[in-house]
Order: sequence, then C-alpha cells, then structure tokens
Amino acid sequence: MKKRWAYTALTAAMCTMLVFTSACSSGNNGGNSASSATTAPNTSGNNDNSGSEDREEITVDVFSMLANYAGEQPGWFAKMVKDKFNIKLNIIASNLAGGQQKIATMMASGDLGDLVVFGSNGKDYQDAIKAGLLLDFTKDDLLNKYGQSLQDNAPEAINANKEQFGGGTAVYGVGFDVGTGEGPSEGATMTYGPNLRWDLYQKLGSPQIKTLNDYLPLLKQMQELEPVSENGRPTYGLSLWSDWDGTYVTLAKVIAQFHGYNEGDGLNPAGLILTHQNKDEWQGVLDEDGYYLQALKFYYDANQMGLLDPDSLTQKFSDVSNKIKDGQVLFSHFPWVDNVYNTPEHTAEGKGFALVPFAEEKVTSYGQSPYGGNRVWAIGAKAKDPGRIMEFLGWLYSPEGVMESNYGPKGLAWDIDESGKPFVTDFGWKALPANAEPVPAEFGGGTFKDGTNQINNTTLKLTNINPDTGETYDYNLWPSTLNHDPDPVTQSWREATGVMTAKEYFVKNNMIEVSKPFFTTETPVTVPAQLQQKIDGIGKIIKEYSWKMIFAKNEADYNKLREEMITKSKGLGYDEAVAFEVGNAEKMVFPYR
Repeated sequence: MKKRWAYTALTAAMCTMLVFTSACSSGNNGGNSASSATTAPNTSGNNDNSGSEDREEITVDVFSMLANYAGEQPGWFAKMVKDKFNIKLNIIASNLAGGQQKIATMMASGDLGDLVVFGSNGKDYQDAIKAGLLLDFTKDDLLNKYGQSLQDNAPEAINANKEQFGGGTAVYGVGFDVGTGEGPSEGATMTYGPNLRWDLYQKLGSPQIKTLNDYLPLLKQMQELEPVSENGRPTYGLSLWSDWDGTYVTLAKVIAQFHGYNEGDGLNPAGLILTHQNKDEWQGVLDEDGYYLQALKFYYDANQMGLLDPDSLTQKFSDVSNKIKDGQVLFSHFPWVDNVYNTPEHTAEGKGFALVPFAEEKVTSYGQSPYGGNRVWAIGAKAKDPGRIMEFLGWLYSPEGVMESNYGPKGLAWDIDESGKPFVTDFGWKALPANAEPVPAEFGGGTFKDGTNQINNTTLKLTNINPDTGETYDYNLWPSTLNHDPDPVTQSWREATGVMTAKEYFVKNNMIEVSKPFFTTETPVTVPAQLQQKIDGIGKIIKEYSWKMIFAKNEADYNKLREEMITKSKGLGYDEAVAFEVGNAEKMVFPYR
C-alpha cells in the first residue's frame, strides 16, 4: 500500500531531495549502547563538553562513500569532536580506494565500520540492511536514549527511513539535507549557472541573451577581448571534463538542468531519462528534440568556433578548476566552480564571474524536503560504543552541530553579536569557506582548509532557519554578510540586476523550477542484473559517441555519429531500459508529487 505524506514545516529541522530503500536487520553489539561511557551522554544537541574527558577515548572508523580524504581527521574539526565526545575519527574513503570494489570488500568482510555514509539509498544501502551490517537505531532504545537531537531536528526523515527500509519498525539510517519551508533550497546562488566573466561581458555592452546558443557568439567576442590568460595560456569559452560521466556526458545533462529537468525521477536509479522537476514529463536522453542532444550540438558548435578546450575529453574536474583559476575559461556551468577565480586580487581589479542567465532559462532547484535526501547516515552493526556514535550523529543534526561542523567553533570564523545575530569574524573573512588560513593552536592548529569536516556529507539544509539565531545556517545569507563591503564585481552585478543574490534574481524573474517534496513507502527499485548489463553497455556507447560528436570534424560527420549512437543504443536495448525507468516514475513518483 502506498501513501502520500503531507508536507509540514519541521520545528528546527531542515532540507532537500529524495528518499530511501528496503529492510532486514540486526548485527553484533547492537545493545551495547554506551559500553565505554562513564557519564550520562548529552542528548540535548547543545554539547558543553561536560564529561567528555571522563569517557574513554575511542577511534571511530567512518566509512564514507562520499569522502575525498582518507586517514585521521585533522585540525579544528578533530579537536571539536575530541573535546565534545572524546572521539577520534578515522575516515575510510571508498572514493580513494577502488570505489565499488572497496565497498564490495567491506561488505564481504561483514564490517562496514562504526559510522557509515552511503552515497545513495540504492543497492549498496539496501544490501547492507539485508546482510545485517547496519544497526537498527531502535534496538535497546538507542535512538531514544542517545538520539533525542536527531529526533527533534529530523523526525520526518527518521520516519521516512523507518517506513521505506525498516518495515515500519526499524530505523537503519537517516537521509541528508533535511529541510523545511517552501521555495528553492539553495543559498545565495543556485547549484547551476551559467556564469560568465562579468567584466568582459560588460565591456561588450551587456547584450541580452535569449537562448543557450546566443552564448556562443558572445563568448567568441569575449575570447577576442582576452585571448590569453594571466599566465599566457590560451583562453576558451568552455572547458569540459569527463571524470564525472556515468551513462552519458554529465556536462551535457547539465544543459537539461538549465531548463528545469533533472536526471532520473528523484527516487529510483535511472541513467537514461530526464524528468521535469515538478511536472509529470520526461525525456529519453536520445530523444531527437531532447536537451541532451541539444547540448551535444551546442558543444559541437562551440568547438567549430574554436571556443571549446581541446583537452575536454581527457581532463578531470581538477584540471578545469585550475584553468578557471588561471583565467583560461570564460563560461562556468556552476557558480561554486568559478569561485576559484573570484579572488580578492581579481575582484579588486573588477575581474570576476557572475550570473548571466538566458531569457528562456528555468533553472533546476531541488527544493526543501523534510524527508531528507538519498545520501544516508548509518551506524555499523559492529560499532564500538554505538551510544556515543548516536550522540555524535545527533549533534551533527543539531543547530550547534550544523554551525560548528561547517564553519568551525564559535568565536573562530563566526560569532554571535550582542543582539543574538551571527556574523563572520575577521578571521572568517580570510578562512571561509575552506581557505588555507592558519588556525590558532587553541582551535586545533593547521589550516582552516585542512581542518574542515572530511566526512563530506551534510545533515540539515543550510538554508533552513537556525532557531538559535533566527537567521539561516548559511553564512552567505546572513544580513551581516550580504551588507559586508561587497567587492567591485558583486557591487557592479547588484547595480545592474537590482537584486542582492543570484537566487533572488531567478525567483524575481520566474526563472526557476522547484522540486516539490514527495514521499512513498515503496523503496527505490533495484535494476534487474540482466537489464543493468544492457544499461552499462548502452552507457558506454552513449559516452563514446557523445564525445566523438562534440569533436566531429564537420556537420555531416556529426550527424553520422549521432545516427550510429542511436542505432547501436537501440540495438542493445535502449527502448527497453527507458520503458523500465519511465514505468517506475509513472508508478512510484508522478502520482505522489
């Protein structure tokens, strides 16, 4: 039986995205809730360090499928966790250790570590539950004894996991980005751009851009204005990377996200369809008039005009980031990518990236969801001292934990003024969001960047209101930040647009498609093995031919490659795979949003 849950505002909880998977149980040590604790745990979420030194120090192995770092957590975050819980964090990152093979090895060993972070609530998470590798939060009343903060701030996310994966009784995890409220969930900027070199755009008279293709002649003019970077390297309108590709070229999919579409249906694994954020509409990635093929043509045209970086196929994201930093790239798909160019030195000279949308744009927003997203926090069935781990997880979901795990301890990069409002300190202006600013020894030493939380998963959505301050958790949205000495590029952009932030621009001009929260008690499907084999083969064809099309020598060659890609993909079962993905969306998602 399916049911839809009404969207209600949480008390002090928070934000975005999707949902979860199946059930089964147990594991060792499940009832050993506080085996090494000698003092009562602090379950309020407002940890005052009381009793932390009275508890035996433990090392918690954190197996994170999202982490980009392996080893002992350093710096200011390590010191906070040690002071509050007498815990050392040892991070095991599957991203850096063979990916899926590392996950399979850990599964086979029967031990996923103490604290586990899943990249999705799909097959790996469901398999771990079925194999008894995850602790049921309700066993021996663990959640009630040590997770009150988690229940206070993410009650619907806890219940969603219980209904989807625990048969209505067990809780094996909690989703990320728990949110409240309506409207877009992003901060000052959206997840997607497009952003351009604002200084060059202004030199060209700030022409209106109606369609995506209108960027190309503009970028050509910008390239002519600045043909080489500061270090004498050639500039390009666009620079792509291939290491994020899945069953298709990821940066071609982003063009669909400029038009209000997203990959999959928001619940089930899907690699071949794009669905509208809030309408029951979908496209196959190989649809003749779909946004994926439009994107390939856009990149092909850019290459024909000498605007596309010739290294796009072979380089990685980090390579492009370095090129943006050097000034080699003039167009950015994501505002959080081009921040590396917007340094104080550049912006003081009036140089920098800023939002320049096209008139037809309807940018994707993931919206707020009290049910949490599909990246899951869990506790291993063999966890040492699961009570203290639950207490730590609850703190991460508390207002204090959100602030401190993201921005460091109060008084370092941020503080509270006499009226109870948050502000960025002088140190914070140099350190945030993750700069290599030296940290005083009393706060953990090292640099602020090195000390950042390396687990790489979130808890409450930063755009939610912090009940302790009445402002969002996101420091970029604090009035004290927005009014703090804007750099010349930001000031120029605000004067030209009449708004304070990129998100405000999109909202004001009705250029945004916000996903509405939905919930169904059905778990995400597991793709049958035989069909998954077909999808894997189709994905290889689509990726290979997509890149060939982008770099085709002429339009005849481009069209020939496109037809070959479609024919070969259909021959491998493309239509069957699309029908499977669409069927899941029509049955499990479209009726409930």
